[in-house]
Amino acid sequence: MITPRYLLPFDSRRAIHRFTDVLVIGGGLAGLRAANAVEPNLSVLVVTKDHLRESNSNYAQGGIAGVLDPEDCFDDHVRDTLIAGANLCDRDVVDRVVREGPRRIEELIRWGTQFDTDAGELALGREGGHSHERIVHAMGDATGREVMRAVIDRSREAPNIDIWENAFTVDLLTLEGRCRGAVIVGQNERPTMVWAKETILCTGGVGQVFRESTNPSVATGDGTSIAYRAGVQLRDMEFIQFHPTVLYIAGSSRSLITEAVRGEGAYLLDSHGDRFMPNYDDRAELAPRDIVSQSIVSQMSATSHPCVYLSLAHLDPKLVLSRFPGIAATCKQFGLDITTDRIPVRPGAHYMIGGVTVDSQGRTNLPGLWAAGEATSSGLHGANRLASNSLLEGLVYGAHAGEAASRAAAEGPHKMIAYRIQQTAREHSQAFDIADVRVSLKSLMGRLVGVQRDADGLTQANEQIRSFSAYVMSHQFNSVEGWELQNLLLTASAMTSAALARCESRGVHFRSDYSEVDNENWRCHQTQQIDVDGGYPVRGELITRPTFDHVAPQSSND
Repeated sequence: MITPRYLLPFDSRRAIHRFTDVLVIGGGLAGLRAANAVEPNLSVLVVTKDHLRESNSNYAQGGIAGVLDPEDCFDDHVRDTLIAGANLCDRDVVDRVVREGPRRIEELIRWGTQFDTDAGELALGREGGHSHERIVHAMGDATGREVMRAVIDRSREAPNIDIWENAFTVDLLTLEGRCRGAVIVGQNERPTMVWAKETILCTGGVGQVFRESTNPSVATGDGTSIAYRAGVQLRDMEFIQFHPTVLYIAGSSRSLITEAVRGEGAYLLDSHGDRFMPNYDDRAELAPRDIVSQSIVSQMSATSHPCVYLSLAHLDPKLVLSRFPGIAATCKQFGLDITTDRIPVRPGAHYMIGGVTVDSQGRTNLPGLWAAGEATSSGLHGANRLASNSLLEGLVYGAHAGEAASRAAAEGPHKMIAYRIQQTAREHSQAFDIADVRVSLKSLMGRLVGVQRDADGLTQANEQIRSFSAYVMSHQFNSVEGWELQNLLLTASAMTSAALARCESRGVHFRSDYSEVDNENWRCHQTQQIDVDGGYPVRGELITRPTFDHVAPQSSND
């Protein structure tokens, strides 16, 4: 696939300019935690494409995992994470993040987060893949909303943090092999060149690549795409986690039915009313998400039914309503009483495990660019994310990336310069229906690059994405909808190519034609990177470069 280096034309001699010490792209938990880690004597600009509340972090129903129970221990949380990650986690990263967990949760409490309590102590829940009760929640099933409320309030009060809402980051600015900031289009629809000493990418997920997704409409793979076009390395793009239980009702948004529902004892039933998970895994409904998702897809196929059902009818109705008020309200809109009625569900794209490659401080391979949160591949999740480790990762890596970028900005030159960069306009091709192409892409990805994959389907998906890209990527758009479509195609291409290359099944990546784990050949990472000649070509060809990062095999107890 050929893609333009920059999606819109600009000339720095005639552009609007803004200067900041640290630019944070993305206003979710990772981005705001990074912004709050920057020293108060440095200026910070947080840019978010929608309102601050519109992020995957805000919609997180599950909680934050942390070792807070005296009967729990760090080693057990580490082991649970490594097992879920299917032997592809970086153990040092897992150990570090897990050990920081309690401190980051306590930090949120100091910032005003109201977590649920029981008899004056934090109420701890258990979710799939965890061996202990270690999940803190807020407002039952609205943890993300409460955490974001507290962090947004703190960020708005910080005198050194400015926030731009409804501002779309079109591309990173690069010159002489370094990130210099970003090109951003705000409500005035004019591009602004934001020059920054250091830039932190925290743009969240890619769920809108798929038809069925728990992600909000803003999750269009912008971060992975703008980084990719700038020559930043992506890793493990084949690994996207599908949440097993997404509400499946015609006319409804694809609302997530949190893992905690099964943690409280809900059953999964097929269309005949049979509880089927014990037939697939001894852990039944508490098996890791990849196993539950694959089991549901298999059971749907066996019963020729488009969904399965969650049942809480055997649980205490008062407990159910107090624990899951948001889910109860959503289902009630469609005439469902979650205390008695079965809830129709099926898997949906939920969390991007792969992404921008970062080190322990959130540093990318492009000097001047850092990253944190769902847009990254840090080594924490391996091939499958353990439930409730994502908000934890956002907190830990957001803090480290913010601190590291802050140090780099303080140690660098004090004077800031607007460099001369020019991107010439491309010819406008004939107008076409953006929405129609987007729907076609999402449907294609859901059918052929979903929970279960094979070579024929992935090859077909690759060819169709190339066909779409042949006319979409060469088109000169002047709207967010057009730029989002180009980002979706670029991210979808990276995901599909990586999935086709990995000839095994591991974690969330299941190949029906290679159904076994192949540790001898595929206990490794895959990286992809555009060859950016000189740092700022008009066009660059995507080049996939698998790298084999073999490490000593771990036992199943690691």
